[in-house]
Amino acid sequence: MNFGRVFNFGDFERDRWVATQARTLPAGSRVIDVGAGPCKYRSLFQHCVYTAQDFGGHRATHVGVIAEEWSYGAIDLVCDASAMPVADGSFDAVLCTEVLEHVPEPAKVVRELGRILRPGGRLMLTAPLGSGLHQEPDHYYGGFTPFWYERFLAEAGFENIVAQPNGGFFKHYGQESRRFSALIDPRRVPRSALPLVAPLWALTLPWFRVIVPLACDALDRLDSHRAFTVGYHVTASRAQSPEDS
Repeated sequence: MNFGRVFNFGDFERDRWVATQARTLPAGSRVIDVGAGPCKYRSLFQHCVYTAQDFGGHRATHVGVIAEEWSYGAIDLVCDASAMPVADGSFDAVLCTEVLEHVPEPAKVVRELGRILRPGGRLMLTAPLGSGLHQEPDHYYGGFTPFWYERFLAEAGFENIVAQPNGGFFKHYGQESRRFSALIDPRRVPRSALPLVAPLWALTLPWFRVIVPLACDALDRLDSHRAFTVGYHVTASRAQSPEDS
């Protein structure tokens, strides 16, 4: 059993998807990772000319159930993602993962991704559909639907738009089951609540942390509609202009 696939499926499947995308890029491709943050994907693009971009202004907080535990990697281009100081068509591929919810004008950022990508170049994009607040206060939107991608990517000059859901309802439920257990962890609740919470947490720990996620992993194939996915993995290509044809 792959424990990451079951108990941390969102990150696991996203990382696997990015790795698959990276392997299909030709050696020497010019790739920009927009909103790279800790640059966790830099090693996947060693065969490419990799550029990391980020606005560089976020500071990790301790708001919520789990404190942030990342810091910036080596950012090559510090700037706003909606106005990058590079020429049109500078890159063969653009990677942008879990960023759109953190920018004030996501459609404007998408237009900028289209501008810096060469005609025929590939966009690799992910963003949540369902998530709690994170990276506060730099979190502005609750999620993006496949219809959002179809409309705004097309308006930004993209074609061949494919949005693949990252799991369905059951996997989403399994994720929130683990979150339920985390929220009643005796180490995270007021001392006055311990008499009620501690026995409940101990009693339900194997159920919410192990049994439900395992069952949900097995059941997820039954959800064909996938309207309650945690997010989408999106690919698109920059449309050729008439003069490029």
